[in-house]
Amino acid sequence: MSVLHLLGTAGEGGAETYFVDLVQALRRAGVAEAAAIRGNAERQARLKAAGVPVKVLRFGGPIDILTKPAAAGFAALQHTKVALAWMNRAARHTPRGPWARIGRLGGYYSLKYYKGFDHLVANTEDIAEWIVGQGWPAGRVSCIPNFAAAPPDAAAVERASLTTPHDAPLLLAMGRLHENKAHDVALQALAQVPDAWLWIAGVGPLEAKLRGMAQALGVADRVRFLGWRTDPSALYRTADVCVFPSRFEPLGNVVIQAWAHGLPVVAAESQGPAALIRHGDDGLLTAVDDPDALASAVRQLLDDARLRARLAKAGARRVEADFSEAAVVGQWKALFADHGAA
Repeated sequence: MSVLHLLGTAGEGGAETYFVDLVQALRRAGVAEAAAIRGNAERQARLKAAGVPVKVLRFGGPIDILTKPAAAGFAALQHTKVALAWMNRAARHTPRGPWARIGRLGGYYSLKYYKGFDHLVANTEDIAEWIVGQGWPAGRVSCIPNFAAAPPDAAAVERASLTTPHDAPLLLAMGRLHENKAHDVALQALAQVPDAWLWIAGVGPLEAKLRGMAQALGVADRVRFLGWRTDPSALYRTADVCVFPSRFEPLGNVVIQAWAHGLPVVAAESQGPAALIRHGDDGLLTAVDDPDALASAVRQLLDDARLRARLAKAGARRVEADFSEAAVVGQWKALFADHGAA
């Protein structure tokens, strides 16, 4: 009896990264799994290396009539008891069958794609409450957060490899180069912290615009656009402060990951980070779209090593209590068992 994960996106992003992380964690915990995904060579390789059977499907638009029956055939072959759809495109193609259908939501998605599903899982309490507010039965929605873990053998990046001074205060911004992530705010803040350098890890449609902005602000020589990285742990271990100025962020997985790696965080108080961070205790919050406030908070941290250490220690405690792999995997296993996948 197994769990079939369905992921219909081909690109790289936070949800796709966490998809693999959770599948691997569940496999380590002894859950029998399979995955139906859209083509992505690296993702396929990582899943197969974990011993997870993989079926590549098209996951196309409304005229795609082949993916759903192919997914049904694969589900039957894998003796599926639970089909877990990650996001809307996967939900659209998740077939009915002698298995429970569960939707995993990491945002405020249209629930029309989940009509007839047995259960929905939100990764924040706010999203779970929103789902119920849309008319979904409260007894058929759960909140299971993302987990975070720092590999014990992850080494820091050699700064010289990215032409960054070894002694410069280093800020790290993680996330897609998209308007929601507000990397433009981080660049404006950097202009007010003249001794600091900024690494931006991510890909997206705004790269050219952000590079031009860095030039216009006079900070281009202190910014490194890293593109899509497969070594996020190494980046977290190298930086001094994580900056996360997102305008819209349902969860804020970067915050949890930074905590897991002992990195203090400054974040804008959008939905997810504002719910996660206890200002002054395990991180600092600033107003959304306020580069002056972000710069001030960054300077506060860079000038106070004891504050950085205190926030980092408190963040690590939050991960251990609420966002550890064992705690999150335990919640998923209990949910699967409730739906027949013991």
